[in-house]
Parts: sequence; C-alpha cells; structure tokens
Amino acid sequence: MQVEVQESELTERFLPFAKKMADEGIPPLIIDTFRFYYEKLIGGERGLISGEDIVPIAKGDIADMEMLDRFTEEGCQVIKETVIIKLNGGLGTSMGLSKAKSLIEVKDGLNFLDIIARQILSHRKKHGIRIPLVLMDSFKTDEDSKKFLNRYPDLASDIPLSFLQHKFPKVLKENLSPGDWPMEPDCEWNPPGHGDIYLALITSGVLDKMISKGYRYAFISNSDNLGGIMD
Repeated sequence: MQVEVQESELTERFLPFAKKMADEGIPPLIIDTFRFYYEKLIGGERGLISGEDIVPIAKGDIADMEMLDRFTEEGCQVIKETVIIKLNGGLGTSMGLSKAKSLIEVKDGLNFLDIIARQILSHRKKHGIRIPLVLMDSFKTDEDSKKFLNRYPDLASDIPLSFLQHKFPKVLKENLSPGDWPMEPDCEWNPPGHGDIYLALITSGVLDKMISKGYRYAFISNSDNLGGIMD
C-alpha cells in the first residue's frame, strides 16, 4: 500500500540520513538521489516489479547475429573512441567471502580480473589501439582490485583505471531509521547498485576526463560476466 508523505514528515525523518551522508563527504547530488528513494520507501514502495507489469519482448526488438556484419566497418572506426567499463563493486558474500567477487579463481589459477586484463590486452593487440579498461569499484572492492591489477602494468591508459561508486546508508527495517554499528562502521553502508554508474561517472570527474580525451562510447558489463566482451 502506497501513501502520500507530507514534506514536513519527510524532512524530519530524512534529516539523520542527510547529516550522516554529509559528514561522510558524500556529494549533495547523491544525497538528493537517496532522498528521492527514501521518500518512496516511507511511502510504501518496495522497488518490486510485479509479473503483471512484465511483458514479452517483441520479435522485432531482438537483433539477429546476422545483422551485425553490416556494422563491422563502422565499428572499426569508432573503437578508438570507446572505453570498456567493468562493474566491479560486488562482493562474494553469498559464497561466504568478504573480498571482491572478481578475485575468485575461475579456471587454471586465473580469477575474473586476470581474464579481463588479458582480454583487454588481446583487444589492444588485435586492433592496434590502446583501448582503456575502467573499473567501477565500490568502497568494499577498490583497494583489493587495484592492488591485484598492479601485476598488469601494461593496462595503464590515458584514463584512470578505476573510479568509486557511491555508498548509501543502510536503513533499519523496523523503523526506517539509519543503521548504526559502532564496532564496524563500514557495515552501516552499502553500494547503491549498478545504476549508480551514471552519477558516479559525473561526480568522480571520470566522465569529463573521457570526453576531454575524445572518448564517446562505453562498453559496460559485469566483472563476472566473462562472456560480455566487445565484439
């Protein structure tokens, strides 16, 4: 059940979140974004999509592999204006881990980041272009991921190798107030999800950097989706 929330009530209930985020140095744009979602939460929305709202994809909306050949020449022209962004903010918590999921071994002693790095270097060799790799890390994965990729110094490009997605304060289910864990303050926060990439690119300055270097396109996929590569 959704209810209309009075502005005065929203302001009062959101004040502890706003202060907490401001004290953490989180940009006003991100605080406003969280407020937008918090208003929906206290109004009764839960961010779920019902089966009634999901409709099948029309046949005409699905591209056939055979259609891609016509774009080969154009693709070869714009690849020099393209960066590859990997969404690397997830932890292996569902598997009992507390490190970046991309550091889990996949095959033959190689983890996801190993394979991603080798894919990028292979792309560069094939096309003769230094295609940038950029990771969107979370505050939980950034340090470990950057440390690991030091073993691939050739990955460096004219764009920063990584940027941080933002973090949102956790909300207690009981009363929708901010979560509080003094013994482990990091547990009071969570990454806001992959959709944060747009705001994180802006506030980190990486988007401006890409544009200033002449990049116009980005190929984006999850770090654990090794089949999601630029063709």
